Parts: sequence; structure tokens; C-alpha cells
Amino acid sequence: MNIINKLTLRHLKENKRRTLVTIIGVIISVAMVTGVATLGVSFLDLMKRQTIALDGEWHVKYNDVQLEQISAIEEDERTKEIVLTKDLGYSVLAESKNERKPYLFIKQYNEKGFQQFPISLSEGRLPKDESEIVISSEIKNNAKVDYEIGDQVTIEIGTRWLEGEPEPLSQRMPLQVGENGLAEELHVEMERSFTVVGLIESPTWEPSWAPGYTVINYVDQTSLDATETVDAVVALNKVDRDIYNDTEELASKLNIPSTDFNNELLRYDGVTDNDNLRTTLFSLAGIIMAIVIIGSIALIYNAFAISVSERSRHLGMLASVGATKKQKRNSVFFEGFLIGLISIPIGIASGLVGIGVTFRLINSIIEEALNVTEKLVVITTPGSIIITCGISLATIFISTYVPAQRASKVSAIDAIRQTADVKLSQKTVKTSKFVRTLFGIEAEIGLKNLKRNKRRYQATVFSLVISIVLFLTVSFFTSNLERSIELSQDNIDYDIQVLSNSQGVGVEELQSLATLDHVTSSTMIEEIYLQAWIDESEMAKGLQETIKQSPDILEDGKYPYYVVLRGLDEQSFQAYAEEVGAEVEDFKDLDQPTAIVIDQISYKDYDLRKFIETKSIHTVPGETIDLYTINHETDEQEYLNRVEIAALTDQIPTGVHTVGLGGVDVIVSTNTFQQIISQVKEDEVQNYLYLNSSDPLATQEAIEEVQPSNVYVYNVQKERQRNEQMILLMSVFTYGFIALISAISIANIFNTISTSISLRRREFAMLRSVGMTPKGFNKMIQYESIFYGIKAIVYGLPISIAVMILMYFSFRSTFEYGFILPWMDIIYVIVAIFVIVSLAMLYSIQKVRKQNIIEGLTQENI
Repeated sequence: MNIINKLTLRHLKENKRRTLVTIIGVIISVAMVTGVATLGVSFLDLMKRQTIALDGEWHVKYNDVQLEQISAIEEDERTKEIVLTKDLGYSVLAESKNERKPYLFIKQYNEKGFQQFPISLSEGRLPKDESEIVISSEIKNNAKVDYEIGDQVTIEIGTRWLEGEPEPLSQRMPLQVGENGLAEELHVEMERSFTVVGLIESPTWEPSWAPGYTVINYVDQTSLDATETVDAVVALNKVDRDIYNDTEELASKLNIPSTDFNNELLRYDGVTDNDNLRTTLFSLAGIIMAIVIIGSIALIYNAFAISVSERSRHLGMLASVGATKKQKRNSVFFEGFLIGLISIPIGIASGLVGIGVTFRLINSIIEEALNVTEKLVVITTPGSIIITCGISLATIFISTYVPAQRASKVSAIDAIRQTADVKLSQKTVKTSKFVRTLFGIEAEIGLKNLKRNKRRYQATVFSLVISIVLFLTVSFFTSNLERSIELSQDNIDYDIQVLSNSQGVGVEELQSLATLDHVTSSTMIEEIYLQAWIDESEMAKGLQETIKQSPDILEDGKYPYYVVLRGLDEQSFQAYAEEVGAEVEDFKDLDQPTAIVIDQISYKDYDLRKFIETKSIHTVPGETIDLYTINHETDEQEYLNRVEIAALTDQIPTGVHTVGLGGVDVIVSTNTFQQIISQVKEDEVQNYLYLNSSDPLATQEAIEEVQPSNVYVYNVQKERQRNEQMILLMSVFTYGFIALISAISIANIFNTISTSISLRRREFAMLRSVGMTPKGFNKMIQYESIFYGIKAIVYGLPISIAVMILMYFSFRSTFEYGFILPWMDIIYVIVAIFVIVSLAMLYSIQKVRKQNIIEGLTQENI
């Protein structure tokens, strides 16, 4: 170690407090980078494991492949595991007590399929040959058919067909029931005999409305003949963007009729066939990483920059004894190296421990709220650690570069006299007379102090500006991320949907189901599709663009909108009207029907490959809409009624899915609904009952015991849980990030101000020595805090808004909605800046007050 480095090391030891402050700053910075990287990797790992736990581990499915094609797929370099599977078909479960689920659904897997897919064995064993099956325990619990292990069953197997449909019905299609009973037919294709060798829990991939109980059979590749087909489900060893092209090329080469992709799992591997979504993800990732790196650089830079003036005498003394510019510059770099050597390992460990503790708290919340089967675990990869170290080292280098360059230029005389930082001139420290007149001499002295110590002042303001930008941009990012997730998810805010038309079951009969056990809330909706002619100026913007290209669509300047008229039961409608801020009394005049119009819709544009949020109609309360119905005998429109718009809203009542482009949702009460449709045939009206339940499965079973045959029941609890799970996990991720950034910003401000105040002890001692009273001293510090806050806000808000706009345009690649400034967050940050700066100043001043004036005047180190 050369003499310069030894002196630098000695200087660090002598200035222990400044060194410790700098080390803590770097540790916080490294912990932040580590935490963000680990959080992202761990979150993706959780989503992958959860998806695999629900749907199995697979990336590509080749449909209807033959033996020769299977061999070619196995030999493909991308293939890691190949599972053979086949939907053998349906068999009537004649003894079933569940009229909605009268079938067995036989699905075949080879041995690897039992490992790759979530099949939970509760009794017995899995099949070992084609003559053995395992059955769902729901057959015994729900259908009340008492199959036992060892039973021999002979069944007829076939496919479900509905007249007019080109393809057989799948497990995702519920039982088709018409007015005269069962509307579908089972076309028997084979008869097979099986031995029951085990029981399994109901598979996670089986929809609650599926018409068949799952039965698992064995498929043996060696027994397949040359013409028999199965599906080949493939887990890949290499997942990248080329998967789509490579799969299609292989399928074309082997003459495979069709392929499917597990897009949900691929998405968590960073692969998607939506280029817009890919662009959005990379743009946002780049912006977030830039925010993190800038925050880190600001935190470390301030620790070095503020202390440069304090070190200037030390550097000047080195110059006076022959130290070159390079040696002085390297002295600062060596200081950064030593601090990094200590801080980076501690920072990485702190980040991992912090994330681990956070995950333990989060896991309990998620498990209780959503019964998530998988848990967040800390995932570290060599790549993430190397990247973290690289970013940290680069951050320290960038942070020390400017102070190092400044140190190399300090002359011996200026450094020893310490005139580099304080260059006085009348213009430099000139202040407005208005400041002294309005605020007093203390405010003028405080402002002159800031101007005199310009570099320290700028470093502190820079720290505050970075904190403002970090908080506001991350808050904007998280709110827009949640908004995007909500746009891409189905609006499922209920557990069970019960559907019937007016000729089937009446409203009162459906509503009686809401009194069943475990039902916590219910909403009854009557629904009919109507038409309305909407003026071109009131149309959605997306339609206006279409009209410009095809103006012939208009008729007398109006466009034919489809209207979904929904009548809510009186209690639900009253609650909904209050929720949207409408006056309930406005809807009681049946002579003039009044309605709430949902004028904000979201839909997916498949041509643009993006989710769009827009106004469905541009109108105002008090306007009217003429409603028409179609006479199916003459195919002509018939005027029905006129409805007045009492309120416009973007809030959606339970069970309602908003219309697409070219439509509008009109919400009325049941009484108003009946008045409007008095001339309409009853069979055109659909009745829906939406239930929330503390035990959805028990409620479904209770409904199925009493429901008529022409009522459909859909238990969407699992789908709802998936949607809520996605939103909750993203909220945890984003709000955790906000908390982290907030903590970093506060630490940044405290670090910067406390270091600055510590370096000004001599200055404060001089003011006290010439007679400044404690009261005057406090006022001066308070005014300095205000000046810091105002300057930071003046610079911070415009920069934040500019970054928000960049983020907004990144989101627009996939999600299109209006730009909204986060006004509440802006108010919060303005208040917080003044509070935090004041607290930091007061905290630091408390230490200064305790020192003796003589000690302050003679102090060299902090």
C-alpha cells in the first residue's frame, strides 16, 4: 500500500463518524438494489410455481400426434420432458345424484404425466396400465356414487355434441340444458372395462361447472398403433422468444395439425407472443432500474460530495508535499473502494435478510386471504448477485468520480485556506430586501448561509429532488400497474352465478336461493339487449376513427349502439345509486324512466394487441336515450321507451361485465326495468343471481339440490381467487417497493442534512459567538428548512411529471387509458418534504447545541 493510500486509510479512521455515515449510505443503496433484484426474481418464481401447481409444468402442447411424430418431438433439442395425454371422452354416471354433473370424464396420462401435472392421490395408487383408473373423490362426496378401490367398472365412452356446433363439447362447457330437458347428446364410440385402484382429490384444472367428474387412466406409448393419436405436452429446457417460431416450424415439418402454448407460464419466463406487452415490460423494467440506480448514486454521491470540502485541507496538505493530481484523485477512488469492500457484502446480506423477513410476513397474509398453495421464498441466482455487485461498484465509481475530479484540481493554498467551497462576492450572497422585511434577519442569514455554502446547498437540494422523483414516479408506476392488472383481469366480484331465462324460473324463485346457508350477499339482475341510435359526436373515440374510414355506417348522422339494459333488485340498486353519488329520489318517478349509465369501459383490441380504457359514450346527465327492440319476425326496429340519464359513472355493480366498443350499459331498478320492457316478449330477458358465500362449494351443492333443470349454476370461486391473487400479489410487490423507496428517500435526506450540519459546526459556533440567541438560531434553521423544501419542490415536481409521462407512454404500448396526475401523492410529498427536512434539521441541530463554542471554532473533524 503506497503512502497516499495509507494516509487515506488513516484519515478514514480519524473521521469515524463521517466514514460510518458513508458506509451506512452505501449499505442502504446496495440493500435496495439487492432487494429489488431479489424481489423480482422471487416474485416470478412464485408465480411460476403457483401456475405449475394449478395447471402442471408444460410450455407447448402438440395436438393429435402419432407415434412417429412423438419420437421426433422427443428428439427435438428444446424438449426436456414429454407427457402423453388424451381426453378419452365421457361416460354417463347413471347413479349420479348431481343432475348438473351426470358424466365421468376420462383423461389419460403416461407415467411422466402423473409427475408433471398436479394429481393429488388421497387413497390407493396411480394406474400402471390401461386397464386401471383412479377416480375423483367428488364422485363419492358429491354425486353420492359409492365406488371402492378394487371395483370393476364397464362403461361406454363417447363425446358430447350439441346440435349446430362444429366441434364436440369440452370440459369447459357446462351441461347444455334446454326447455325440454337435456339439449346435448352423448355419441358413444367405445366400451371399456377398468379396475379402480385409487382416489384423487378433484383436480385444480377441473372447472367447478364441468359436467364430468375427472377419472385418470394410463396411456402406454409402447402400445400405441401407428394411426392412434394422443396429445404431446412438452416441458422445454430452453425458454426464449424463439419458442413460437420454432414450435410452428416443427409442427409444420411433422404435419401436426395444431399447437397450444401455456402463455401464463411462459409470461413468467419473460416470454410472450404479444410484442406490445414485451415492449411495455422492458420499458418499465428499464425505467424502474434507472430510478433505483439514480437513487443509489444520489445517496452515495451526497455522502462523498458533502464531505469533499471537509477533506479539502487534508488534500491540500498532500498537494503541498508533492502529491500529484492523479494521486489526489486516486485517494478519493481508494476511499470509495474501501467503503465498497465493507459495504457491498453487508448490503447484499441486509437486502436478502430484509426481503426474507418481508416474505415471512407476506406469506401469512396471502395464505389466510386466498389459500395460496405456494409461498414466496427468497431466490438468489449467481446472475442476480453478480449484477447487484456490478451495479453497486459502478454506482460507487460514478458517485466518487465527480468528487475525485474536484479533489484533483484543488490547489495547496486554496485547500489549506479552505476557499474552494466558499467564494464570497456581493452578487453571490445578495438577498432580496423582501426576505429580511417579511421574515427578519434570521431568514436573511439563513439564505446567505445557503448561498455561501453553495455546493453543500446544491448537494442537499439534489438529494431532496431525487427523493421527490423516486417517491412520485414509483407511486405513479404502482398505481398504473394495478390499473393495468385490473384491465387485463375479468371483473369477477362474486362466487356463484345462477342463470335462467324468464320462461324458466322467475325472479322470486331465483331470489329465494339467496336465503340459503353460507350466502353472505346477493344481487339479482334482469338483463335484455336493446338498440339505440347515438349521435356521431357522442360516440366513443375508437368508433369515430372507424366512421371516418366507413361513413356509410351512419344513418342520419347516428350510429346504432347496442344497449345492455340491466334491472337491479331494489336493495342493490339503492346501494349502487348511493355508491355512485346519485340521488335515490331521482329514480322513483315511473312516468319518466331514469337510469345510471356506465360510460367508462375497458376492452381488449385484438388488432392493436392492447387493453383499452375509454368512454363508451360522451353525454351528460339530463340527456335521454331512445331504446328500440328488434322484432324477430319482421327484423325491424320497434320503439320501446325513452330513458333519462340521471348519473354517469365508471363504477360497476356486482356481476356486471361492461360492454365492448359500440355498446353502452344502462342500469335501472327492477320496477323501472319492468316498465321499460312491458312490450317485450319474456323469453328475451335473462335473469341472473350473483351470490357471495362463506362456503361456495356448500352453497353450490345446496342450490343444485333445489334448482330446476333449466337453471345454470357456475361456481367461479377459483377464477375469482386467481384474479384476486394476481392483484394482491402485485399490490404487495408494488407497495413494498413504495415502502422501500420511501425508506431510502428518508434515509437519503437525513444522511445528507445531518452530514451537512455536522460540517457546519464551526459556522454555527461563530454565529453563537457573535451573539445569536437560541431563539434566533432556531428561526434561522427553520427558514433554511423552508428554503430547502421550496427549492426541492420547484425542481422535483416538473422532473417527476416528465418521468411519469415517459412511464405512461410505456404503458400505452399495451394498456390505453387516460393520463391522470397523482394529486394526492403530490400533496403528500410536499407535506412530507417540509416535515422530513425540519425533523432532520432539528435532529442534527440538537447535537450542535450541546457543543462548547470554543470546541466548535477549533473543530477539524466530524
